[in-house]
Amino acid sequence: MVTSSVSYDSFNDVASPVQYSPHKSQPPPASDYTDTTYLRFLASNGEAGSIIGKGGSTISDFQSRSNARIQLSRSYEYYPGTSDRIIMVSGTLDEVLDAFELILTKLVNEFNAKDSKDAEPRTKLRLLVPNGSCGGIIGKGGSMIKSFIEDSEANIKISPQDNSYIGLNDRLVTVSGTLQQQMVATNLILSRLSEDLNYIQSIGPPFPYAQPHGVPNYGPYGGGKKFENNQFQNNKEDITKSVTLAIADEHVGIVVGRSGRNIAEITQISGARIQISGRGDFIHGTTDRKVTITGSQRQISVAEAMIVRKVASPSSPPPASTPET
Repeated sequence: MVTSSVSYDSFNDVASPVQYSPHKSQPPPASDYTDTTYLRFLASNGEAGSIIGKGGSTISDFQSRSNARIQLSRSYEYYPGTSDRIIMVSGTLDEVLDAFELILTKLVNEFNAKDSKDAEPRTKLRLLVPNGSCGGIIGKGGSMIKSFIEDSEANIKISPQDNSYIGLNDRLVTVSGTLQQQMVATNLILSRLSEDLNYIQSIGPPFPYAQPHGVPNYGPYGGGKKFENNQFQNNKEDITKSVTLAIADEHVGIVVGRSGRNIAEITQISGARIQISGRGDFIHGTTDRKVTITGSQRQISVAEAMIVRKVASPSSPPPASTPET
């Protein structure tokens, strides 16, 4: 969803709704991409509420219509240095862009008034892109981003890396223009990012940063049935803990992967330590094996999200987080 990062000129009543016309100049066909990708961007609390809708009706509708998954950081989880929440949309490239169009259109129509029925509003949105993937959308000598600007007619700016916040590896990509221009620019940017394996593998929870001080952490899935083992504190900003997940015995092979490839990848990307109980060592009263993840909250969140993604499929439900006995 779009946060306050999506800046709107005013908050008066909207005139006629703005619609994105697919008949104008388009980027390369999105259907060429079939692998799962994701898009993160910022939105104010008010915009986040609009995306969720009463009782979750709007977000459910958008997910149903696009087939994409839409996640938000919690109301107190702001992108560092802002008062904006993080919206993450995941799915195939087509699904992500469909959901993003639904979201952006709603926000433009709901929050952006037009002085004239003939004037199409120009808004600003901020995408989050890992620092290591920004080179791919900048290109040699800035050639790639220049072509994106020319093809979309949007204004695109990439912020320098901010070293003020420990663990912040993202940069802001600001896209300014009409709804049509923003959609074309986002399609071009995301299509390029989706060719980057490091970008695809960097998918994690919507809010991968350190938790705000004094705020309870209920985990990336809203509480769950998680058992947190003994905690020890190195300093006030670095708490190491353990979380145990319950994984069906038949799904352990998916988590481990051939020759341990999957679990090595999860460990490398998340930085967490992962241990899986041996054959026959089940959680009491079940046939579920224990997967214990140890690390910082961010490392645990990233590792858990990757494990869920490995296991989740039409034929295998995602693992449940259950207390260890």
